[in-house]
Amino acid sequence: MKPPILSSLLLIVATLAFGETQMAISGSIEWEQMEVNAVITMDLASAGVRIPTGRIQAEELIQGEYPYLIRPYLLSLVVDSANTLGDILNQGTLSFKSETISGTAQKIPPALSQDLASMSARYTLDLYKLVGELMQHKQPVESMRLLIPVPTVPYTGILIIADEALPVHGRHGTALARPSLFPKIWDSAMNLIYEQSMVDSQQVRSIVRYVSPGKIFMATPSGLEDDLIGLVGTNPLRIIARGVFGIHLTDPIIDRQDALQIVSSEENRRLLREGRVVIVLNRQVLSVPFSAP
Repeated sequence: MKPPILSSLLLIVATLAFGETQMAISGSIEWEQMEVNAVITMDLASAGVRIPTGRIQAEELIQGEYPYLIRPYLLSLVVDSANTLGDILNQGTLSFKSETISGTAQKIPPALSQDLASMSARYTLDLYKLVGELMQHKQPVESMRLLIPVPTVPYTGILIIADEALPVHGRHGTALARPSLFPKIWDSAMNLIYEQSMVDSQQVRSIVRYVSPGKIFMATPSGLEDDLIGLVGTNPLRIIARGVFGIHLTDPIIDRQDALQIVSSEENRRLLREGRVVIVLNRQVLSVPFSAP
């Protein structure tokens, strides 16, 4: 397990009161690792806890409140270009409860502060588990096919570079593309090239992998970090995004000619079905501090 990125977690702190017990939660969404990291800190005096005899009591109080403290931030997760997790639950299309996922978080044993005035616990929530809960289709939908395919070669993966500010489709101005659990990919004629229903949900953990630019400019023959080669191979189709689309600015738009390279052969359409897609985003959008509820 990767160590919690504590320095990036303490960007925003929401202090909540439960009766007289003061608890604070701070955290961030780490999209490269597909994790939600959180630190919960409890003031021991306000809880009436005396150390060392009350240590177990303090741990149980924190554990009991964790699902409620993390819930607002979990519901704010961007699922797709138009919806957060909270939106989907409010629409009634899912009976999923956020506590089901928050209860699966890995926990590092709580630690006392040096002055013994507070106790903190760290949690890591695996977003791949949430993706698995939300991908409910049984069979993948066929991706676009062409009556007259264009000449192409078989690639080992799809790599979309969208780390700079891009024109926003349907609006004035530019913006950075942002991550979501289920982004869509469009071509410049606004044909849908890729979305979650096109992947084999029985085999794919996530429909995309997000990385920062440094991961594709390594001192390796392919230029890719070794971990990425396992997903997109050594000869991916490299595409520079031409725009971004969606309410939450999550969907890259690629040139029509690049899209034709993907959909013109069965080998390349298979890459979509197997989720062999990497999107390169600006580092600043890949580590997202919790917003206020």
